Amino acid sequence: MDAKAVARFVRIAPRKARQVVDLIRGKQVSDAQTILKFTPRFSAEIIGKVLNSAIANAENNFKLNRDRLVISEAYVDQGPTLKRFMPRAQGRASMIHKRTSHITIVVAEKEG
Repeated sequence: MDAKAVARFVRIAPRKARQVVDLIRGKQVSDAQTILKFTPRFSAEIIGKVLNSAIANAENNFKLNRDRLVISEAYVDQGPTLKRFMPRAQGRASMIHKRTSHITIVVAEKEG
């Protein structure tokens, strides 16, 4: 049985969020929470909230044991990009891309 949590349209670049998600993939939930707590990245706080939501979904919806939960899947997909303009020299404008992410975390009960 898998429990899933998704945060969509989060205003952080997917590349930056993937660096943190790679740290916790495949780990036990308690270890992952500790890693996220001490990771000095902005995305660690957001991913921590998604992880807590996935844990709550597992406990409340599927009656899974929190101590046996493991992160079976964790990935970050790219969302829509907000395009903004910044004034530059001699009346020109350059494009600024504000990227968004869809963060998905799936937890499952460890077998054995």
